[in-house]
Amino acid sequence: MSTMSTGGHGVPPAPLEALVRHFSDLRDGAHAGEITRRGKEAAFEQAIRLLDAPARQVLAEFDQYLLLGTGTLQATGTRRDLQGGSFAAWRLSWPRQREAGIAPITLTAHYGAAFHHPHLRGATLGEWPLNVVDAEQAAELVPVLRAIAAADLHNLVFQRDWRIVPALHSQD
Repeated sequence: MSTMSTGGHGVPPAPLEALVRHFSDLRDGAHAGEITRRGKEAAFEQAIRLLDAPARQVLAEFDQYLLLGTGTLQATGTRRDLQGGSFAAWRLSWPRQREAGIAPITLTAHYGAAFHHPHLRGATLGEWPLNVVDAEQAAELVPVLRAIAAADLHNLVFQRDWRIVPALHSQD
């Protein structure tokens, strides 16, 4: 059920609906219907499971079209961080990026020990609200994940140069 009034203009775009879910959770002191830290952590672990396929899809697209199949995808699954929070990361590395000594394209979901709710981020950019409770909501994040990965790659190119992207080299 939608928590957002559209003023008679139809269904809001998925990212806006997700943002309203996020803000509603802040207002209500909840996350995914949970109010305890234990419940919120269980919801975060479920979100990670749901987000795995879309994250892998997005990074596979980057590998296929920009890295020309030279990438290696690594996923951590849910892990504890040093401060007592949780995270999961999907990283796409490739030879030119490793040679340049810069971070891989990274999609990270994290739920800090002092956080009210989890977020998404890249290796080189900030936060995006993570509020996923079913597969449909996870799939709706594909454009967001693409945007995070694209911004991350842009920042990595900015740290070095365009030569780290295999698709930009002539196919001799």
